[in-house]
Amino acid sequence: MAWTGQYSGDEPVRVNKWLAQSGVCSRREAEGLIACGLVQIDGEVVTDAGRKILKGQTLVLSDAATRRLDSAMTVLLNKPMGYVSGQPEPGKIPAARLLTAAAQLGDGPLPSSRDSLPPIGRLDEDSRGLLILSTDGVVAKAVIGPDADLPKTYQVWVRGTLTDSKIARLRFGLSLDGRNLKRAEVEQIGPLCLRFVLREGRNRQIRRMCELLDLRVMDLWRTHIGPITLDGLPEGRWRHLTPAERTALTGLGAAGTDQAGT
Repeated sequence: MAWTGQYSGDEPVRVNKWLAQSGVCSRREAEGLIACGLVQIDGEVVTDAGRKILKGQTLVLSDAATRRLDSAMTVLLNKPMGYVSGQPEPGKIPAARLLTAAAQLGDGPLPSSRDSLPPIGRLDEDSRGLLILSTDGVVAKAVIGPDADLPKTYQVWVRGTLTDSKIARLRFGLSLDGRNLKRAEVEQIGPLCLRFVLREGRNRQIRRMCELLDLRVMDLWRTHIGPITLDGLPEGRWRHLTPAERTALTGLGAAGTDQAGT
């Protein structure tokens, strides 16, 4: 069934922005649907990418638009060490190669081309744990967009001397590449084990933070990305993101929508 929504905001808003705010698709995807003539407002095909929707107007995505959006795929992978997140250098193996039928948990289609399902955020070759791969623009924006604020949780085993002052510095006061780091949540949960919760993702951030304090990371395991966890997903296995998880991950309801269906 085609997606339908009635706009109830007081101020006119661009169609692509409203669809993104409603969690239907990204702005870029909305612009693509408009360009293909797949969006209508009160029965009129929208042809202008800058068109605004007014209070009380009803927007309908055609069945073809819905099929196009439904083809977007998001999967969760419990990545082992030894695999790279993105495009590999010679001799390296991309994590997407693990998306096989034998490694899948639950139902859902296999990616048509595993190499074309991009990672949403890095997880280094020598790190392990939760990795999201997706062609869904809304998911990508929520996880790695410029305004993304999802907490990402890691368990980190280190070598060196842990002190209260070092843990305090890890929480706040360090800088990388000439820029101050955001405040992090860091607590000691074992003799040489720390739990980090970060809201940013600088290149090899945790390892470099630890190096500044004479700590060497021996093992780094990402356990959560926002509300998404590794629970029930063994290492090396993968599954599809559920609709409920997508809603929780993106944090987007049907803002300004009185009715909607898919």
